[in-house]
Amino acid sequence: MASISSATPLIALDAVVVDTETTGLDPAKARVVEIGAVRIACGRRDAAPPFRRLIRPGVPIPAAATRVHGIDDAALADAPPFAEVWPDFVGYLGDALVIGHSVGFDLAVLKRECEQAGIAWVRPRTLDTRLLAQVAAPELAGYSLDQLAHWLGVEAAGRHSALADAGMTAHVFTALLPKLRDGGIRTLGEAMRACRTLTDALDEQHRAGWLEAVEAPNRLDAGRTLSRIDSYPYRHRIRDVMRSPARFVAADVALGDALARMTADQISSLFLHPPGRDDAAWRAPEAGIVTERDVLRALAKHGADALAMPTDRFASRPLAVVPADAFVYRAIGRMNRLKVRHLGVVDEAGHIVGALSARDLLRLRAGEAVALGEEIDDARDAHGLAAAWAKLPHVAASLAAEGVAARGIADVISRELGALTGQAAVIAEQRLHADGHGGPPCSYAVAVLGSAGRGESLLAMDQDNALIFSEGAPEGPEDDWFERLGTHIADLLHEAGVPYCRGGVMAKNPQWRGSRATWRARIDDWIRRSSAQDLLSVDIFFDMRPVHGDGGLCTTLWRDAFDAAAGEIGFAKLLAEAAGSVENGLGLFGRFRTSHGRIDLKKAGLFAIVTTARVLAIRHHVVEHSTPARLAGIEALGIGAKSDLDALIEAQATLLDLILGQQIEDITHGTPSSNAVAVKRLSSRDRARLRSALESVRHLDDLTRDFLFKD
Repeated sequence: MASISSATPLIALDAVVVDTETTGLDPAKARVVEIGAVRIACGRRDAAPPFRRLIRPGVPIPAAATRVHGIDDAALADAPPFAEVWPDFVGYLGDALVIGHSVGFDLAVLKRECEQAGIAWVRPRTLDTRLLAQVAAPELAGYSLDQLAHWLGVEAAGRHSALADAGMTAHVFTALLPKLRDGGIRTLGEAMRACRTLTDALDEQHRAGWLEAVEAPNRLDAGRTLSRIDSYPYRHRIRDVMRSPARFVAADVALGDALARMTADQISSLFLHPPGRDDAAWRAPEAGIVTERDVLRALAKHGADALAMPTDRFASRPLAVVPADAFVYRAIGRMNRLKVRHLGVVDEAGHIVGALSARDLLRLRAGEAVALGEEIDDARDAHGLAAAWAKLPHVAASLAAEGVAARGIADVISRELGALTGQAAVIAEQRLHADGHGGPPCSYAVAVLGSAGRGESLLAMDQDNALIFSEGAPEGPEDDWFERLGTHIADLLHEAGVPYCRGGVMAKNPQWRGSRATWRARIDDWIRRSSAQDLLSVDIFFDMRPVHGDGGLCTTLWRDAFDAAAGEIGFAKLLAEAAGSVENGLGLFGRFRTSHGRIDLKKAGLFAIVTTARVLAIRHHVVEHSTPARLAGIEALGIGAKSDLDALIEAQATLLDLILGQQIEDITHGTPSSNAVAVKRLSSRDRARLRSALESVRHLDDLTRDFLFKD
């Protein structure tokens, strides 16, 4: 079973559901007569063999107990004592999370049995379905297992057998997950924290002699985080290490000639294109690859005759590729998963622009953390997406511990959020096909917007996505198909741990999907608007980045939008007004303005910096995605004071650092991630950095207006 942490989504939990039958209900006297357990894998009841053992308690079983579970002294005459069963049970548990209904009772009885047998007791980490149900539905009349099964539509069969009750509890747990998710409880840490707020129920259990059903969560780095990782693959992109330009030969060229080309150019692979065509702008699906190993295998099989055979006969297809702007860890993970030593490198439109070999990556290692990206790409449903996504806080915490700046970590998070969205689109397309809706009616692209598009997402995010398809009118057959696709994408992401966008910026909504013609008309309409209220959320369109499908559709549209908006001062001014004013984070005498001890750094500065950079980039035609690149582009045009722009770049870096640090700590303790930072936890140095950052944005409204009208 996979290791768990407070950040693990409930939908992705690996756990063991346990139940016991005993000689009575007083944990100070009761003895165990049966233990039953079943596994949950990735948030679902597993088909793995269950665990069931009868146990001879060493005392007569009261008739009242026998009437409940049907086990009498005769049934246990040949059963082993507890001490003989315990090692097998512990082996079944491993280090898994334990789930039970009123699990505090089971823990208390098992602990007492261990003490009587002289066995060391090690408390497992636990969740209680009774408490989870109280969190999810505090209005219910009762929370017995039978009552919850009736409420949730779970079949009650074989009650009061430890194994049957464990299985029933497993089904109750999985049925509770959507209800907990609707209440904003998605992770193990959040569930445990919510259960600890039920003080009356916990006090009642304590008075009954039960053990605590929930413990305080361990720290992310307390034996559960990834070991120290080499941060290089998370700080450098594939374009930094790939070999370019890509080298091609025609598919009908003799293998000997291809080998001569590889030898002369000192390369280990060549891409193939059809005979009679040139090398320009080849897309990955149309190309093959031949490598040194392919040549050796051909010679081993056919001898020297192989050299006269066409190269295409020995090529590998389909070509495994990786985007040029992806981080290096993505290539390491992909080679490991696919067991290949060469990858094609593609641009956003899918054109091959370079090659990457294992030799190029020989010195780059990132350990188990590289599995994150490939697990996303390998996911087949929301549970798989959630299981992969659960690794992200670990990676972020480990990289932060290695001294990687939050801006770099945000870029990693953003790329994986894009990958998660892209894989959700793959799964959604498969669902549509399975449901009888066929494949895509035309080429299309899925894009992420906002912070994910800019490469500036942290651990508190929701969905911002859009769809562009090549042809079709609003409410036409194409649009109908893509509405279904967008709905599946949104639902999958929501289940996996990326909530629905509160502002509705999702491709399932008509204003965030459309054909090229629809989008171009939409952009023209935006630019002609005369009210800031009409342009709410429009600005994040200019952060758009493709994550699935025909990326060229997205990239072309994005550049066209910048071209259309260039020089449109009125449009840029309305975008600035729609964003609102800066919320001053500093009060009298430079004191921080807090609420409940925290200051929302997105509202107090980060949002304003991002908005200013975006609006100025649109106004002055700086066609970039990230905030630092946009501000640097404004500076390169000689617009505004260099010191002001550099201060904003530094302020953004500071705010990202402080927010990410708080988010990692909050996730550890089961607190939902936000952009609000507890001032008391900051060191004196960080307080000084924060004060300087907030000073830099104090007059940002005036600065934005000033820069808008400069040429």
